[in-house]
Formats: sequence, structure tokens, C-alpha cells
Amino acid sequence: MIVATPTAFLDAFATLAPLLGAPATARGAFLVAPADFSLAAESARDNRYMAMEQSVDPLRALAQHQVLAQALRADVPVIVFPGDAATPDAVFPNNVFGTAPDTLVVGRMRHAVRQREAERPDIRNFFGELLGYDEIDLSGCDNLVAELTGSLVIDRARGIGYCGLSERCDLAGAEAMHQAFGLRLTYAFELAPSEYHTNVVFALLAGRAAILAADGFADPAVPQAIAQAYGNRALWLSPAQKQAYAANAITLSDERVWMSAMAAASLDDEQRAALAGWGFRLGAVDLSEIEKAGGSLRCCVGEIY
Repeated sequence: MIVATPTAFLDAFATLAPLLGAPATARGAFLVAPADFSLAAESARDNRYMAMEQSVDPLRALAQHQVLAQALRADVPVIVFPGDAATPDAVFPNNVFGTAPDTLVVGRMRHAVRQREAERPDIRNFFGELLGYDEIDLSGCDNLVAELTGSLVIDRARGIGYCGLSERCDLAGAEAMHQAFGLRLTYAFELAPSEYHTNVVFALLAGRAAILAADGFADPAVPQAIAQAYGNRALWLSPAQKQAYAANAITLSDERVWMSAMAAASLDDEQRAALAGWGFRLGAVDLSEIEKAGGSLRCCVGEIY
């Protein structure tokens, strides 16, 4: 079922108990290392977070990425695939490759510089030949745009997707991802015109709490409905905190929220106390060089279910 209004969402949410045995967080993660790190001018056309006026240091980006991989190994096994200088945005693999149990989903990217990432045989073969996953390939679908878990935030415990519509995902893409990830319910809504991906304005924390930037949604009733669904366990961000990527966070275990050092530094004492009260420790990694490319920690992490 795909719904498009807060009322329809809340009515449907109330009927969907957590799935028996469905994990709220991934069993592993995969990253793609930055190679000769640079900023993709094509992506900057609709990613207003990119710092195109700044220079970048490829070696610093690579060092930060290595620290990230090692830090995340405290929660799950982490695999790092090599980067490719021809695909500078590949450091954000979750937009192109996603998983459901025993299934690899390949996204349909808007920009050609990102469409090239979907062609990588090594990532496809890792999941298909090594892990035995079935593959659902949306990359050749010219009638839709679907940038996977950049546009789609998933409550894995309940089988519910939250899909922000923008230049990076249209309604046909939302419908395709609903089917590909085997979801029971998808709530499709418009992002604010200045936003490109849902995961910079909304994070779901192990299926029991949310981080929300209200100004990232076209309709303010949408984030209010999401917060209500999770018992108002919502961390509300200011525009400055959103810009610091505080919503670009991920839980890879039931007890810890990962975000960048800049994002963590933007939180106030009350917000930190709220996370602790919901049972979450805060993990932070300096990604200041990588963040110049318009994404942060969550964008760097592909989940393995």
C-alpha cells in the first residue's frame, strides 16, 4: 500500500505491528572508498549542500573514510569496495545499491555521473555470486527515478518506507522501490523545493525514534505525523542543525546513533539527553572533507540485510 496523506499514513501505521523476527538494523555494512576525491559538478545542479566554492583534499577524504569504516566495525562487519575517480559520488553508495533480505536492489539514478556507478560488476557480483542474493535492477528503467535509501528511509522492523519526492525520486520510483524492498506500506510525500534526499531531513533510529528537520518537508503535517507514529520520540532539528547534517544519521545497532562530528557538535544538551533517554549512545566521526560533496555519514553507508 502506498499512501500520500498524513491521515491515511497514521491509519495504516496503526494496523502494522512490527514483523516477527525482522531486525530493526542491518547485519553488516558496505562502503566505497573515495578515489582521487572531487566534487561532481553535475550533482551540484540539485544538491544544494555541495560546497562547490571550496577546494578538496583527496588524501584527507580518504583518511576520514578509513576512520569511518573502522569506527562502524564496533557495531557490524564492514566491507569497503575500492573507489573510482570517474565516479566521484560513489563514496555515497546507498543511493545506488540497497538490500532487503536475500535481495540486492540497484537504483535508477538521475544524473549520468551516478548512473555509471550502477554498472559496477564487483558490487553486483559480491551480492549475487558470493552471498547468493537475487537482483532487482531498476537502473535501466527510463520511466522513473529512484535513488534508493537517499530518497527512501525504511523502518525495517515494520516494513514501512518513507519516500520523499524530489528531482531524485518520482512517484513511479517510489512505487518501484516499494515493490523491490518488499514493503508493506510506503508513505510518499513532497520534500521542500530546496531538498534533494530524504535522508538529510529525516533519520529513523532502530525503528523506535526519529530525527526530523521540519523545514525539509513541503507540508509541515508530514513530519508531525511521522513523529506521532513513533510516540513523539522525535528529535527536532533547527535549519542550522539540518545544514550540519544532523539528520544524516544511522543506527547499525539498537544502542548507538552514528553521525558526523559536525552533526554531533550541533546538538544541544537537551537533544543529547533525549537520545540517551531513548537508549542511544552517540557515535561521531569527522567527515568534514567528504561533507563538501553534499552528503555525510549516513550517505556513506550501504546496509546489508
